[in-house]
Amino acid sequence: MLLAHALTLAEARSYVAALADNAHTFDASVGYEHVLLELDTIHGGEVPPTFEILTDRSDVLYTVAEAAIEELVDHGVDGLRVELILARLQDARSLDRS
Repeated sequence: MLLAHALTLAEARSYVAALADNAHTFDASVGYEHVLLELDTIHGGEVPPTFEILTDRSDVLYTVAEAAIEELVDHGVDGLRVELILARLQDARSLDRS
């Protein structure tokens, strides 16, 4: 994994983890954790360290997480897998809003 790919993955993981930590329901938190597991699975367990997130605004967290996950396609991650992860992220977001 190249540095740019690792940074994108770290960004995606950090923001999804922040979403899980700030979720309003248990089910939403579990949904975000499933997104993290999917990200880890497609990278074969190679997980760069995450970084501290300085906001708890879920709209900002979601937007940045979504963009970082979409960017993984530019680093060679299969587009279909990325779309499935984005669908799971959206499902978790729906649970978080209910």
